[in-house]
Amino acid sequence: MGQCRFILQKCMKILFISLGCDKNLVDSEHMLGKLASHGHVVTDDENEAEVIVINTCCFIHDAKEESIQNILEMSEYRKNGNCRCLIATGCMAQRYRQEILDEIPEIDAVIGTNSYDEIQKVIESCSSGERSVVMKPLTGLPDNEKKRLVTTGGHYAYLKIAEGCDKHCTYCIIPSLRGRFRSVPMEELLEEAETLAADGVQELILVAQETTVYGTDLYGEKRLHILLKKLAEIEGIRWIRVLYCYPEEIYPELIEVIRDEPKVCHYLDLPIQHANDTILKRMGRRTTKQELIDIISELRSQIPDIVLRTTLITGFPGETKEQHEEMMEFVNEMEFDRLGVFTYSPEEGTPAAEFPDQVDEETKLDWQDELLTLQQEVSYDIGTDRIGQEMEVMVEGFVPNENAYVCRTYADTPGVDGYFFLTSPETLNSGDFVRAKVTGASEYDLIGEHIVEE
Repeated sequence: MGQCRFILQKCMKILFISLGCDKNLVDSEHMLGKLASHGHVVTDDENEAEVIVINTCCFIHDAKEESIQNILEMSEYRKNGNCRCLIATGCMAQRYRQEILDEIPEIDAVIGTNSYDEIQKVIESCSSGERSVVMKPLTGLPDNEKKRLVTTGGHYAYLKIAEGCDKHCTYCIIPSLRGRFRSVPMEELLEEAETLAADGVQELILVAQETTVYGTDLYGEKRLHILLKKLAEIEGIRWIRVLYCYPEEIYPELIEVIRDEPKVCHYLDLPIQHANDTILKRMGRRTTKQELIDIISELRSQIPDIVLRTTLITGFPGETKEQHEEMMEFVNEMEFDRLGVFTYSPEEGTPAAEFPDQVDEETKLDWQDELLTLQQEVSYDIGTDRIGQEMEVMVEGFVPNENAYVCRTYADTPGVDGYFFLTSPETLNSGDFVRAKVTGASEYDLIGEHIVEE
């Protein structure tokens, strides 16, 4: 480990709280890697932490409330505990920098979304009693350490391939918080992936605000398919999963690589948000209902066993009961393998927040419940259809009182999808890949038996 360079002449115990999406988690892991390279020690005990860093989120109202609550809770340790430096980073810090400093005197520093590589310098400033705000322009990319500190358990990791977004959906604040779309150079991603693989990571999960246009800003063309091919060449990587694929940007070469490259999971996350043309247009989305049907049909035609995940927004301004029913019918017909539903959250500074005909909260929640209830039925049918099939699963842990291993299949993204509960006569370890036979199913999870090689 390197030596700490600030005035206290000692390394610090640092508590990190990472909120929000997996892209935010990658930023946290890069910060942790930088701090570890300076000799700091990570702790999960608030009472012994000398530095507390909260990587905030404010994508929707609930995320903002969670961030505020965490800051207030950690402020108590700044006032009465060992903590000598309380830092807010991430999206809420970017958006409400001055409000945070004005209203929460315990906060020592605020770091913007494109400035997290300054975390060590900020701690040095805090240690000398300075209060600071670090906000670089939302251009370029942070200067990251080659080695980040993975917090997902070691067998899978997220690979953030780009920053920012150019779509400007009417409900979304991300472009104002993260800037324009900026691809990470391919050579940097490959080096990072090789380092992750050398540390035992077997599954790479590619993330960005939008993955499908990777490379357009750097190379003048979409190169996600090329990146996937090169990642698949890395020894030790078993699965590669792609999230956040805008449907209108999916292209033939990408479909071919997903279909033909054995390491690339037959899985895509397609955030469609709605299925009514009027609502889609008001959202600023770039597809129609028929185009969504065509894209989904093409994917399933080319890759028959592909698992499709999507997200929907219910209660968007002006949405009528008839439009909600149209979305229900669409979900029933499309039979998505995985589906999440969010109630619309009006975010200040977005066009949609000023739209007339805002839908009341009770209606939003009712419609959300109807969609999720419908999806439970769809998911259960899909699960029961898998009974009798053989699948490869990755072991993630063990539940002693159930005498079962917790696993995932290619159809399951960690944290958002289901699990495969496996019984085995053998002792298995986290990170093992084994063959299993499906013997049962619930709405979201599968049950099965380890197929032991003779």
